[in-house]
Amino acid sequence: MSESKGVLQGFKEFLMRGNVIELAVAVVVGAAFTNIVNAVVKGIINPLVGALGSQNLDHYQSCLTATCAKDPKTGAFSDGIYILWGSVLSAALTFLITAAVVYFLMILPINKWKERQLFRKPVDAPLGPTEIELLTEIRDALVAQRTGGTPIPSGTIGIQKTHE
Repeated sequence: MSESKGVLQGFKEFLMRGNVIELAVAVVVGAAFTNIVNAVVKGIINPLVGALGSQNLDHYQSCLTATCAKDPKTGAFSDGIYILWGSVLSAALTFLITAAVVYFLMILPINKWKERQLFRKPVDAPLGPTEIELLTEIRDALVAQRTGGTPIPSGTIGIQKTHE
């Protein structure tokens, strides 16, 4: 019985994590957003494309065989092999519009906000000597050793400066 409590408790903790809840919200918002994008494609994009031909992109097709027949009353295909490239075009337009809206209305503003937050953080002063200061100290120590000056005790580079 205690093992089932542990499993249920673990499942409850999993569901209560922020990531799962955020993911569930994203799925719900995404489903609602899909309806908006589909309405834009059907209400705006398809009529614009329809100015060149049929307003319904599903009617754009090509026949691969020589004997293609379509029932004029129902519009169903009776013979031949059809490629429905209009449906693919409609799906591609829907994808591009969705990707553009997500990028320009969600990703881009969030990236700008993160960038502004990064610049708001105070700049910390370096804790130790800079690379140039360390190299200067090493040079001074080598010069002092070569000229017979007082050598710098080991472990003091970066802590105290030497004088030439």
